[in-house]
Amino acid sequence: MKRPNAALKHHLSTKDIITIKPSFLHFLQIHDSAFPIGAYTHSFGMESYIQSEKVKDKQSLLDFCHTYLFTNLVFGDGLLVKEAFILAREQNFEELVQLDQLCHAQKIASESRQGSIKMGKQFIETVLPLTDSEQLATWRNLIKNKKINGHYAIIYGIYTAHCGFELDDILSAFFYSSTASLIHNAVRAIPLGQSTGVQAIYSLLNPINKAVEILKEKTISDLSNSSVGIELASMEHERLHSRLFIS
Repeated sequence: MKRPNAALKHHLSTKDIITIKPSFLHFLQIHDSAFPIGAYTHSFGMESYIQSEKVKDKQSLLDFCHTYLFTNLVFGDGLLVKEAFILAREQNFEELVQLDQLCHAQKIASESRQGSIKMGKQFIETVLPLTDSEQLATWRNLIKNKKINGHYAIIYGIYTAHCGFELDDILSAFFYSSTASLIHNAVRAIPLGQSTGVQAIYSLLNPINKAVEILKEKTISDLSNSSVGIELASMEHERLHSRLFIS
């Protein structure tokens, strides 16, 4: 048996190794489904649709997620994330406080508001030990002193601005993680197979890109809540006989 030609052997030198920036790895970390912000405990009204069998398979789940993406997120939390990101970079703290109040008023159903606040508080408690952001520490004190509500979209925008991430990236990631969380929860609740869940998420990738492009053209004056069915489902959810999710 001939020994391989030494010239054909590939040796990886330190020059060949690509160093991945820690910020990119942290970007992946905060969007990981295992990052403890409590998304797995919220369906934001979807469970009501599941129990009424309006969401019962991959197609009906995709229909729900499509509506959630283009109404609830583009004209709601996604727009609030975008605005919070910009205001945080400008160090405009006063308008950030007003934005949190606007976020609170924009959510009609009590469960929607409380779910957003719970995720926000969990997110800020998780990331604070990882950062030296005075802005974020001040925000936490305002929450503790009940000066602000502490909605997730606002805190997410503040923190990602502090980390120096790009706006396009955080909007895409926010839409992806928000819809993927719903699909993961639906896989458990309907139930569906894991492969079906993977296929459903893949089917939403192009719509997510489209939603980001639409959002980039919007301003805070476009903030609205036209997802009436989802809000009604959230109101109904708190009166369901049995529930897997908090919202």
